[in-house]
Amino acid sequence: MRLIDWSSITGFQWDEANATKSHEKHSIGCPEAESVFLAVDLRVLKDPKHSAPTETCWHALGTSSHARPLSIAFTIHAPLIRIISARRMNTRERKSHGY
Repeated sequence: MRLIDWSSITGFQWDEANATKSHEKHSIGCPEAESVFLAVDLRVLKDPKHSAPTETCWHALGTSSHARPLSIAFTIHAPLIRIISARRMNTRERKSHGY
């Protein structure tokens, strides 16, 4: 399994449609979604279901700067984290990961 070299990450990248969808559908703006990566309770899990041989997908689970437990789907396009979606954690995620 390929691990993330966090020291090489310099920022975030958003597809405009994904940023709009996260905001309109889930009321989560880009800054709040990005704040999860600085959370003390951050958990990062590989997403084999959505990964491809050429690109690994990941889930970041953590508490946002607005104190909401969020689930962020992302990939790494070095040196940036490319956020695919941001939403509130569902009940199963909260129970499984202790939120």
